[in-house]
Amino acid sequence: MKNGLIIYSSTDGHTKTIAEYIFHNLKNDMNYKVVSIQEASDLHLYNFNKVIIGASIRYGKYQDELYHFINNNFKELNNTKSFFFSVNAVARKSNKNSINSNPYILKFFSKNLWKPDNIAVFAGKIDYKKYRFLDKHIIRFIMWLTKGPTNLSKSYEFTNWKDVDKFIKILFKG
Repeated sequence: MKNGLIIYSSTDGHTKTIAEYIFHNLKNDMNYKVVSIQEASDLHLYNFNKVIIGASIRYGKYQDELYHFINNNFKELNNTKSFFFSVNAVARKSNKNSINSNPYILKFFSKNLWKPDNIAVFAGKIDYKKYRFLDKHIIRFIMWLTKGPTNLSKSYEFTNWKDVDKFIKILFKG
């Protein structure tokens, strides 16, 4: 059986949740393994027929480990079937939820040599109750500026799971 790899770079766990959802819906496609970006650095990508990477945004940027991983592996990623999904709260807005309109996707792929077979953008989650004091208030201020939810006692999930399901269909074909 062929091998697939799902890598996630998650700040608060929602990207991991999406990666696991993808895993559970793809497990009949091939033998998949789900790992964090930190664990992935120990793996040889040539052992996998398909590589899927998901990454979250915090304060306008991806985690440094994501950039290091891609810089160290872009040749292998470009020589296999590879896919990327970004998870960010900006994508909750209809004018920022596509690969052609999401500022993080546009900036990210203008700066690296990896060219995935397919790219997706998913709206993320704001979970005020989970954040440390300073993060909670910085994120609340950002949400206030961008006309997002600001009630600190709530959690807001913006992910459109139908969009995730559409991405999974693409992954089956890819």
